Amino acid sequence: MRNLIIKSENIKALNYLLNEKDLKGKIDLVYIDPPFATGGTFTITDGRASTISNSKNGDIAYSDKLLGTDFLDFIKQRLLLLKELMSEQGSIYLHIDYKIGHYVKILMDEVFGIENFRNDITRIKCNPKNFNRLGYGNIKDLILFYTKSSKPIWNEPREKYTEKDYEKLFPKINEDGRRYTTVPIHAPCETEKGKSNQAFKGILPPKGRHWRTDVETLEQWDKEGLIEWSSTGNPRKIIFADEREGKRVQDIWEYKDPQYPVYPTEKNSDLLDLIVRTSSNENSIVLDCFCGSGTTLKSAQTNGRSWIGIDQSEHAIRTTINKLDSIEGDLFVSKAEYDFIELENKAVCNNEPILSIKL
Repeated sequence: MRNLIIKSENIKALNYLLNEKDLKGKIDLVYIDPPFATGGTFTITDGRASTISNSKNGDIAYSDKLLGTDFLDFIKQRLLLLKELMSEQGSIYLHIDYKIGHYVKILMDEVFGIENFRNDITRIKCNPKNFNRLGYGNIKDLILFYTKSSKPIWNEPREKYTEKDYEKLFPKINEDGRRYTTVPIHAPCETEKGKSNQAFKGILPPKGRHWRTDVETLEQWDKEGLIEWSSTGNPRKIIFADEREGKRVQDIWEYKDPQYPVYPTEKNSDLLDLIVRTSSNENSIVLDCFCGSGTTLKSAQTNGRSWIGIDQSEHAIRTTINKLDSIEGDLFVSKAEYDFIELENKAVCNNEPILSIKL
């Protein structure tokens, strides 16, 4: 599929993808950062975006005027269409703030099923704020992560260990200077049949437990020096730090917003890289129907995914095109090629003569 930028109100664009582009069930990843029901207006002045609502200067980038049940109905209509577009291995990440996010979660439970809720991710968005307010300082927002089924695309993300991690998680050092830790080789529950309840070196698992693997594997580990025996004769598996890929990514992410954004609410590119790499493959289509500055699309492009971006704001479309056109192709990353579609008059072109279209 050729990449798409669509200038349109997104209900119209999503229906276009379903009915005219025949993309039902073909989108593997959706990331959206919709309005947050702030009641404000965000502007751009001399190429610099305001990061707070109700700025009195500059051109309007977008208005965030829907509140309460009107806002929730607005979100639900789009979630229903996005679900139709998503593949059975698809995931959706919805970026929202703490004031309205818990209501949105109830909507997503209804649309996608509470059994497909995966995470409420806390995103640290800025440095601590010290101005007076009734309440604690707010430095985070949240990302609601759902899948369409129980078998989504999942490329396990890993973070590198820090020196403190090594000292804490792998406190032991062997005679070769390798850091390691040990873990039990037994697990809860007894097994009446099978090889995980047999004697290993004349030792049975503790009462109420069973070996984590069969005795033949335990014997092989012991032969390879991967079993450490305590002074009381308790066996534990040795785990070496230099054989681990890194630590699992947890549900608190520190990806602060750009200090000088080119578009209001522009998000950290590393955040989008993590989401794209984790929940899509190189042959996947990534969709952002509130594409704003185009960060999602750029992450999809630089990570070898196909993509579709939708926004009705002229400022958003211009900023997105500039961001995509700034990608310099090399051996590993191709330059962005895409079609531009303005649904109101059905204008379609590729990105070579894009400047001929009035934005």
